[in-house]
Formats: sequence, structure tokens, C-alpha cells
Amino acid sequence: MAPPSIVSIERFLLVTFHQELDDADTEALQVEVGTRVVAHAARGVVLDLSGLSVIDSYTGRVIAGLVQATGLLGAPAIVVNMRPEVAITLVELGMALPGVPTARNVDLALALLRERSGRTS
Repeated sequence: MAPPSIVSIERFLLVTFHQELDDADTEALQVEVGTRVVAHAARGVVLDLSGLSVIDSYTGRVIAGLVQATGLLGAPAIVVNMRPEVAITLVELGMALPGVPTARNVDLALALLRERSGRTS
């Protein structure tokens, strides 16, 4: 299983999901994202779901947990590139991720995070 990749862009982190996560990948991802937020003094996190064609309640909870955890560390998260079938499944599972900001793509998410952190470039 390929774990999500984490890339630093300016002072933001881009976490790209390539496929659904198993328990071991999830725990490692949560620790790694938190560690990198602190180490890089990240101002925000973009969670790119483009690699997920299906989602289950476990993965939905992982995403919601990452959003909450990075927010507590001072790096708000935005979910991007969610496929329509993933959005529909989340709604059907009763996990519409209320309060979780979304954007259509990475560029829009970065622009929003820059605006929120007081940077325009």
C-alpha cells in the first residue's frame, strides 16, 4: 500500500492520498503530519483526496481527525479534489464532514490558506 505523500509548499503542507488507508498507515500518517506541521511551522494543510475513488467511514473519520488535529496545531486544513462519488458516499454514511473546509483544487486551497494567514503571494 502506498501511504499518502507529504510535500511542503511555501509554509503549507500538501498531503496527497493515493488510496484508502489501513490502520498502520493511518497512525503513521497522523504522527507524520503533526510532526511536519510543527517542524515546518506550517501555516496550513491541504488534504488532496484525488487518489481516493471510494471511501469508507474509517477513512472519513481519519480525514476529519487530521483536520481537527492540524487545526489544534495552528495549521488549518482544507480538503481538495474530492470526487463526486466520494462526496456522495460520505453523505450516505452520515459523514458529510461538517465544518471541514473544501476547495475544488490545490491552487484554490493554497490561495485561501494564504489569505487566511495574511499572505497574498
